[in-house]
Amino acid sequence: MKLPYYPGCTLKANAANFEEAAMRVMKDLGYELQEMKDWVCCGTVFSMTNDDLMLQLASIRNLLRAEEQNLNELVVLCSMCYNTLQRAKKFITEDEESLDKVNDLMYKENIRYKGSVDVTHLLTVLKDRITFDRIKEKVEKPLSLLKIGGYYGCLLLRPKEFAIDDFEDPTIIEDLLSSLGAESIVFPYRLECCGAYQTITKKDVTIKRTYEIINSARKSGCEAIVTSCPLCAFNLDQRQKETAEEFIEFEQMPVFYFTELMSVALGGGWDKSWSKLHYADPEPILKEKGLI
Repeated sequence: MKLPYYPGCTLKANAANFEEAAMRVMKDLGYELQEMKDWVCCGTVFSMTNDDLMLQLASIRNLLRAEEQNLNELVVLCSMCYNTLQRAKKFITEDEESLDKVNDLMYKENIRYKGSVDVTHLLTVLKDRITFDRIKEKVEKPLSLLKIGGYYGCLLLRPKEFAIDDFEDPTIIEDLLSSLGAESIVFPYRLECCGAYQTITKKDVTIKRTYEIINSARKSGCEAIVTSCPLCAFNLDQRQKETAEEFIEFEQMPVFYFTELMSVALGGGWDKSWSKLHYADPEPILKEKGLI
């Protein structure tokens, strides 16, 4: 079965491991993520400026391209792309005047945007269509010795109308980890913001958030963290170097994408090229647990 897929920019570069693992896993589950044609950047973050419709064009152009290709859905991996596309769609389609203006701005396009394409996160596909019970049946290498915390951050759950699960007490990542055989641990900072784009202009803010989030996970018994957001992964993983320099007692912790752990558990294995995209090397703990 083929699922129309929107990758976004980061999954073609610094988060290529996220996408490669997803492709491998979905094939094992009987699905193909079929990349849509002619996609562009989603705009990276939803614009809060209501009177500047130019800032909505990147997201809407992707949805228009999907309509042009007769797609009624786009499956998304990146939490930020998911959030940005969802919010842009809602903002434009609920305001007829803004929708007309956006279509007028895109006057060179072949069709006018109607708002007919649904945006779905892959975690929702795993839960509702494939089901965690079926995933559990496909497990070849249970992650039974791995204690891991699911980190949601902001964009899968806020605003609540786009939340992929209960926005105050989600379990979708924990349920997935449990289906893979892992010991899933709920830790206090799992819904807190990682600092997002403060990492560019206020690195100290992100460093402090990384310290707080990873320490929260460690104190709760986690040996690693799993996420679905490339920006969260960057802040929580790549910023560990600066975090250790700022906080002498800080200890590194591996940060995985959920698709990477699925690949290991379902028998797809671990690709050494993925390790190069991590700062805190994931291989030692995977070897220690007999997973690779």
